[in-house]
Amino acid sequence: MKRLFVAAALSAALISAGSIATPLRWASAGDPLTMDPHSQNEGLTNSMNGQVYETLMKRDKKLALAPALATEWKQIDDLTWRFKLRQNVKFHDGSILTPEDVVYSVERAKHPNSQIRVYANVVGTPKKIDATTVEFKLAAVNPIFLDHLATVQIMNKAWSEKNNATTPQNFKEKEEKHTAMNANGTGPFRLISRQPDVKTVYKAFEGWWGKREGNISSVTFTPIKADATRVAALVSGEVDFVLDPPPQDLERLEKTPNTKVIKGQENRIIFIGMDQARDELLYSNVKGKNPFKDKRVRQALYQSIDIETMKTKLMRGQAFPTGGITVSPLGAYNDAALEKRLPFDVAAAKKLMADAGYPQGFEVTLHCPNNRYINDEKICQALAAMWAQIGVKIRLDAQPRAIHFPRLEKLDTSMYMLGWGGAITDAETTMTPVLRNRAPGGIGDYNYGNYKNDKLDQAAAASSKEADPVKRKAQILTALRAHNEEINHLPLHRQVIPWAARSNLTAAHRPDNWLEWDWITIK
Repeated sequence: MKRLFVAAALSAALISAGSIATPLRWASAGDPLTMDPHSQNEGLTNSMNGQVYETLMKRDKKLALAPALATEWKQIDDLTWRFKLRQNVKFHDGSILTPEDVVYSVERAKHPNSQIRVYANVVGTPKKIDATTVEFKLAAVNPIFLDHLATVQIMNKAWSEKNNATTPQNFKEKEEKHTAMNANGTGPFRLISRQPDVKTVYKAFEGWWGKREGNISSVTFTPIKADATRVAALVSGEVDFVLDPPPQDLERLEKTPNTKVIKGQENRIIFIGMDQARDELLYSNVKGKNPFKDKRVRQALYQSIDIETMKTKLMRGQAFPTGGITVSPLGAYNDAALEKRLPFDVAAAKKLMADAGYPQGFEVTLHCPNNRYINDEKICQALAAMWAQIGVKIRLDAQPRAIHFPRLEKLDTSMYMLGWGGAITDAETTMTPVLRNRAPGGIGDYNYGNYKNDKLDQAAAASSKEADPVKRKAQILTALRAHNEEINHLPLHRQVIPWAARSNLTAAHRPDNWLEWDWITIK
């Protein structure tokens, strides 16, 4: 019996031929919000759930789409796509992937509780054709159909039904659901235990269909909010990898024995939003009116931001200031005019405030996360100091992401920080969820300022269904210009996010800040 036990243990320890099992211990400032793959659309949450749940197509190291749960696909006509499913794919509970699971998952992702619904709603109606085929019938042309579909992680229908989880967790209302703490995917790693804000543990799934590239056999993730503590854990060897090292420590980490910096830029825009809908702000000393409805006030705030000082002093050069609002310049077709910022001019900002009727300024609360973006709370502190020069007194409320994002979902804010990014650089996935007027089906779900910009909305809506690339480009540029003309948000910068690791670790840095565990090797 002892000999059999040892043999079994050794067998489990080998995750690929000739590869010795190795644990990965890593950290980030924040924690994933939920293990439910359709509930929240947030970077760290998506990437960690993406190690457990898979999509029909996956992203390669350069963000190109590649086969995953589907081995091939083709467009039958403008409104029809057909996918061949990979055969004998196992979920972590041993059940086999079926077309019914795909159909169920896409429909689940359309539920009002899902923050993925804005993408799932435009991939059409899925239908089982036979035991290996799923077809999608669209209601209208979708020029980035494949990108949208690649955001929907596939669940097991029977497991969901068994655990009363056929709808996504209602995160903003703090719903308790089996899927918030448990998971059953087809991916290379399976969830072992979940302790929110403490530790989340995974093990390599021996029944995974794919061929492993790395040698990671288990993963322990620990959220470490404090920058100094997170860096100290890496230097001491307590963790192997840090997703978000603070900019001020990068040079030191490059020179520290046994540590290294893995450089890379992220597709992510950081910006400030404002309530432009209420007649009176929730969190301000201004009564009976809303200063953010006045474009002059929004412009004054914009022009009093010393973005270059923020870049050099606070971000240590690890930021790309911009006047754009897309996750990458590619989303705006590298249009220089859209990328250009309004000039930093405190005198002009003061005049705008006076012209708007606020020569002495006003008070307002700024809601920020303190564990989501690089230097998020420090950025908000810097903005507060800058805006004080024009009389705008900021009461800063910086909270963990688990508190910050549900607040925004409820529109319980007057002014807020948000970042938007991911693998898709096309403007569609910024315009429809973030910039458009709020409407059913997820449109404008992240327009937390609840503004209405009809020129933007009409051009963006047209571009969502335009097959002609020349016409579509014109529509997208019209929408983005309409946004910038109205200053509906205050753009700051595109985030640079180098990773830090022990020197014996190799990993592929993706521009969507997605850490793929199967691509990691620790010697």
